[in-house]
Amino acid sequence: MTDKSRVIIGLDVSDRFTYGCTIDADGMRLEEFRVRTREDALRQKLAQAVPARIVIEAGAHSPWMSRLLHGLGHEVIVAHPSRVGLIAKGDRKSDRRDAVQLARLGRADPELLAPIQHRSEQAQKDLMLLRVRDGLVRARTQLISQARGLTKVLGARLPRCSARGFARRMNQVPGDLFPGFEHLVSLVEKLTEHIHDLDRKIEALCNDRYPAAGALRQVPGVGPITAVGFVLTIDNPRRFKTSRRVGAYLGLHPRQRDSGDRSPSLGITKAGNSFMRKVLVQAAQHILGPFGPDTDLRRYGLRIVQQGGRAAKRRAVIAVARKLSVLLHRLWTTGERYQPIGYGPCAAA
Repeated sequence: MTDKSRVIIGLDVSDRFTYGCTIDADGMRLEEFRVRTREDALRQKLAQAVPARIVIEAGAHSPWMSRLLHGLGHEVIVAHPSRVGLIAKGDRKSDRRDAVQLARLGRADPELLAPIQHRSEQAQKDLMLLRVRDGLVRARTQLISQARGLTKVLGARLPRCSARGFARRMNQVPGDLFPGFEHLVSLVEKLTEHIHDLDRKIEALCNDRYPAAGALRQVPGVGPITAVGFVLTIDNPRRFKTSRRVGAYLGLHPRQRDSGDRSPSLGITKAGNSFMRKVLVQAAQHILGPFGPDTDLRRYGLRIVQQGGRAAKRRAVIAVARKLSVLLHRLWTTGERYQPIGYGPCAAA
C-alpha cells in the first residue's frame, strides 16, 4: 500500500464503547463508527477492512487491542499519553472528536506520538503475578499500621517485629488489646501465606521461564522480583542503543527545562513503568542500607550522601537506582560476570 492510498483510523477507547474515525491520506473523512469494546465486535468491524494504520492511546485496553488489530493485518500505533495533549486539553472534548484527532495525528507523523511497544500476552500475565504480590504486600502493611495505630490510642504499644513475623509475634501477646484485634492478626497471617506462595511462583518463573534473570541476580540487592520484573518490563533489551537509555525509559532521569542561561535542577520524570521504578528504588535503598555489601554502587551512592545538602539521601537513592538499571541492562545484553568492585575496568578488560 502506498502512502497516497493509505487509510488511517483513530480509535478512542473507553470501557463500554470504542469510537472510530477513518480518513484517507489527504485527510478526508471516510467513515465514523462506534462499536462495543469487545474482541468480537472489533474483529467483526475491522477484520474485512483494508489494512490501515490504526492509532490508539495507551491505556488499560491497549495491550490486548493492539495484539488483536496487529493479528488482523493492520499497522498499530499505541500513542504515549503525554504526546496527545491536544486531545486532553481540548475545549470541546468528546469521544467522537478524540477519534478524529488521533487519526489526524497518525496521518502527520507517527514518531511524534512516541509509539509504545506492548509486551507479549504471556509476559503481561507473568507481570501481573508481581503486581498481585505488590498489592497484597501493601494491604498487609496497611493492616499492620492500623493495628499499631489503634493500640496507641489505648496507651499501649505493640512489640516491634517484621511484617512477615507480625502474626506469629502478635499471637504471643496475652489478652485481646481491642475489639477486632484478632481479626486483623488473622488477615495479616492469611496475607503472609499468600505472599509466600507467590514468592515461590516468582522464583519458579525466574528459574524456568526467564533464565536471563539469573544473570541479573548477581548484583547484591537484586532478588527474583527485581530480576523478573526488569526482564518483563524491558522485554526486548536490543531496542535500546545504549544501556544509559534504560534509566530514562523507566523515568529515573532528571527533567530538563533549560532556557537561556537558566538550567534549574529538577526532579525525575517518573515516566514509564511505575512498578519497576519502585522496585529499583527499593533495591537501591537496600544497597545503601546498613546491610548492603561494599560495591561500586554503594560507594557511588555514599559519595552523593557525603556531599550533604538538602535531600542528599533521596538523591543518592535515585542515582543508585538509575545506575542499577543501566548495570542490569548491561549484564543482560553482554552476559558479563558482575564484579562488585572495579566493574568498569574489569568489563573493559
